[in-house]
Amino acid sequence: MKKNLLVCITIVSSIVLPLTLHAQSPSIEDEAVAWLQQLIQIDTINPPGNESRAVDFYAAIFEAEGIEYETAESAPGRGNIWARLEGGDQPGLMMLQHTDVVPADPEYWTIDPLSGEIRDGYILGRGARDMKGTGISQLATFLELHRSGRALNRDVVFLATADEEAGGAYGVGWLVENRREIFDGVELLINEGGSGSIDGGEIIFGVEVTQKVPVWLRLTAIDTPGHGSSPRTTSSVTRIVDALSILRENPFPPRIIPQVESYFQGISESLDNEWAPAYADIARAIEDPDFLPEFQAYRSGHHALTRDTCSMTRLSASSKINVVPPEAWAELDCRILPDRPAELFISELQELIAETGVEVSTIMAFTPAISSANSRLFSAIKNVTRELYPGSKVIPSVSTGFTDSHFTRDLGIISYGFNPIITRAGEPTGVHGNDEKVPVDDFRKGVTDMIAIIRNVVHN
Repeated sequence: MKKNLLVCITIVSSIVLPLTLHAQSPSIEDEAVAWLQQLIQIDTINPPGNESRAVDFYAAIFEAEGIEYETAESAPGRGNIWARLEGGDQPGLMMLQHTDVVPADPEYWTIDPLSGEIRDGYILGRGARDMKGTGISQLATFLELHRSGRALNRDVVFLATADEEAGGAYGVGWLVENRREIFDGVELLINEGGSGSIDGGEIIFGVEVTQKVPVWLRLTAIDTPGHGSSPRTTSSVTRIVDALSILRENPFPPRIIPQVESYFQGISESLDNEWAPAYADIARAIEDPDFLPEFQAYRSGHHALTRDTCSMTRLSASSKINVVPPEAWAELDCRILPDRPAELFISELQELIAETGVEVSTIMAFTPAISSANSRLFSAIKNVTRELYPGSKVIPSVSTGFTDSHFTRDLGIISYGFNPIITRAGEPTGVHGNDEKVPVDDFRKGVTDMIAIIRNVVHN
C-alpha cells in the first residue's frame, strides 16, 4: 500500500508525538483523550471543510506507528485518509468516520469552540461528540489491534472522510466513485448514528440499522412581475405560499415500518406508564387522532419516525420591498421512511401541489437501504455490552437523520451506527448546538468498550 505524506506532516508530528509520549506508559485511553483535544483544535468546520488538516493529523500518527496509509483529496483541502490491517479470509470490517464538523458561533459558547478544553470533567469543543470523539475511539481501536500483533481473522480498514455534514459528495460519495477498491472485501461497517442511554437505571444501546432518506427539494414559481402597489390575482410569491400552505395542511399519513415497530417495542419497557402502552403497540396508537398531536409536541424525534416529513427551511423572492418578483422559490428538507423509492414520494408531492403551477426539482435524494441485524458485528455489540453492563439492552434503531452509511449500504455492506458512550437522560450534549461536550470518564469508557467490541469480531 502506498504511503502519501502531506506537506504539513512534520508540523503535525511535533504536536502529536510529545503528547503521546509525555508519560512512560500512557494508556490508550490517556492517548485518546489527548488526541481528541488535538483533533478538536484542528479547524475542519464545513463549509469550507479543510479536512486535509485532519488527514495530516492522522497521517502523523500512522507514520509514528509504522502503519501504511493512503490519502486522496476530492478537491483542494477536501482530504480523505485510509489504512488497512491485513488479516484472515473472513469478510473485512471497516471503521468509518467523518472529520468535518458543523459551524459554531463563538458568541453563543462559553469557551472557544475549537479549544478542546477540559473543564469540570468534560472535554469541550465542536466535534467532541459529532463525531471527532467517536472517530478517536475508532483510531484507538485500530492502533490497539496493530500494536498487539495478534492475528486478525479479517482485514480491518480505518477510513476518515470529508464532507459528511454537507451530504458526503467530497467524502464517501467521491471515494465510492473514484476509489472503490477501498471497500473491496468489506462486509461489516461501524459508523456514527447509534446511541447509548440510561434512564431510571436501565441502559439501552440503539444500533442504527437504517435511516430516513433525505429528499431535498426546491419549489420554483414563475409569474408576471410588477409594482408592489398594484397586486395581481397571482404572483410567483402567492404561488409559493399556496404550495407551502397545501403541504402544511396535508401532512403525510402515518405508517409504521417493521424496523420502527421493533425499535419502539424495544424501548417501551423503559418508559413510564404514560407512554409505554403507545410504544408497545405504535401501529394502534397512531390511529388515535388525539395521540398524534401530543406525540409530536413532546416526542418530535420519534413522531418523525412514523411518517414522511417535509420541513420548510429556505425561502427567496424579491430583492426589493416594492417589487413583485418574476420568480420565487422555497426549499424543503424532506425525510422519507426507507420502505419505498424517493421517486414515488416526489411524484406524489408534485401531484399534491399541481394546481399552484409550482415546479418541483430535486436537489438531493438517496436510495433507501436497511442493514440486517443478523451479523457477527451486531452479535458482538450485543454480547460485549451485555457483559460490560449486565441487564443492558441492545436494539436495532432507525435514525431521522442521515449519515454516510447510506453510501456503504448501497454497496451491500452491512452498516451500523453505534456509539458506546452512554448519555444520561436530560444530559445536554451540545451536538450541532452550543458548548458541545463529552464527559472525560464516559469517553474513556467508550474507548475501552469500542476496543472490546471490535476485538470480539476480529479475533477467533
